[in-house]
Amino acid sequence: MEQFYSFPLKMHVGGPDTPIVKEGQRIKRGECIAEPKGLGAKIHSSVSGNVVKITDSAIVIKPDDKQSEEYVKIKKCDSIADTVYEAGVVGAGGAGFPTHIKLKTKLSNGYIIANCVECEPVLHHNIGRIEKKPEEIIKGIRYAMSSTGAKKAYIAIKSKHLEAIKVLKNCLKNDNSIQIKELPDMYPMGEERAIIHAIFDRWLEPTQLPADADCVVLNAETLFNITMAVEYGKPVIDKDITVIGKLKSGIEPNVFFQVPVGTSIKSLIEKCGGIDGEYGELIIGGPYTGTSQDIDTAIVTKTSGGAIVTIPFPEYKGPIGLLVCACGANEARLRDVASKMNSQVVGVTKCKNVEEIKGANKCKTPGHCPGQAQAIMYLKKQGAKRVLISNCSDCSNTVMCCAPKMGLPVYHHTDHVFRTVNYPLTRRLPMEHES
Repeated sequence: MEQFYSFPLKMHVGGPDTPIVKEGQRIKRGECIAEPKGLGAKIHSSVSGNVVKITDSAIVIKPDDKQSEEYVKIKKCDSIADTVYEAGVVGAGGAGFPTHIKLKTKLSNGYIIANCVECEPVLHHNIGRIEKKPEEIIKGIRYAMSSTGAKKAYIAIKSKHLEAIKVLKNCLKNDNSIQIKELPDMYPMGEERAIIHAIFDRWLEPTQLPADADCVVLNAETLFNITMAVEYGKPVIDKDITVIGKLKSGIEPNVFFQVPVGTSIKSLIEKCGGIDGEYGELIIGGPYTGTSQDIDTAIVTKTSGGAIVTIPFPEYKGPIGLLVCACGANEARLRDVASKMNSQVVGVTKCKNVEEIKGANKCKTPGHCPGQAQAIMYLKKQGAKRVLISNCSDCSNTVMCCAPKMGLPVYHHTDHVFRTVNYPLTRRLPMEHES
């Protein structure tokens, strides 16, 4: 079977890129194949081969039989930000915001925050990268500090990652300009405003950006890519990714480092032995914010975090109410899950902490919930006999404090994921005074 690599023209915030190659053209690994015409990031080929198809949404390349790890280096630039632009670096944690724009922020009295939290459960490649190459992350922080003028940086990381914290401390030694900030193991710790609140005890408004707190937040893999661009002239052509779930290799995570962008997810699953029997769906991303995709067409992009193969969905053919949270699945995703459960949606409402900003749901205080009793009462009045929620850890606590008392069993949209890998379900979590 012939192999092809597909490169979506939109792997970033902003509009799709414009191809700068033609069908039939020969391409080398690392060569730029598309450029932004506004907000966006350059796209480079991860393989050497021939362009076989260009559509409005993607460039398809047939790779040579033999591939090399060598690549065409980006052109040298006078500034770190321009170098990062040439390399096509974007937020690798899923957001895809063009990194060169962040690095042009002036932070003479501000901070770089290295987001090493790995917010989504079951993903392990960020922490694996830190444990494997901590020096490259630290260098990336220093390059970001140099570009923005920041005099101080924080590394935000969950306190449970003992080995990663240890190797980071060994790298930092007596460098007091970069400090490690240990954070609790809860979702959505890792969201930018949640991290800023944890470090500075300050809530940004949903309309505000980290720059409003004199901060620039950069994901661990993004920092690694900055170092690769500055020191080695390497464009973003490879991606770290976690493959996990109902696999013949077992439920332990499979971490793949530096997988060529455009690689089929199916080929990575096959490297894990393939899918173990009947499955529910393939989620690209994390359990909370990932999207369900077709296993035959899903590919690795610059922002792919995980590939999760789940067990089949539970079945509930009765009336169900949906509670949408800004920190998890949106209404469309909850309706998708309800449909796959064969449930009848009779009511939809939002967490009381949600604000809609430019068509997107934003949480006022991510990870800190004011209570959900009113929402649950509304769904019961709509005829719901059960509820399906997409809430964060703290919101789920408040749901579980009221829904069972009203006679409404609770599903969380991550249940089938966590049951697949034997993780605790998102339900009532013990508070510090209870543990």
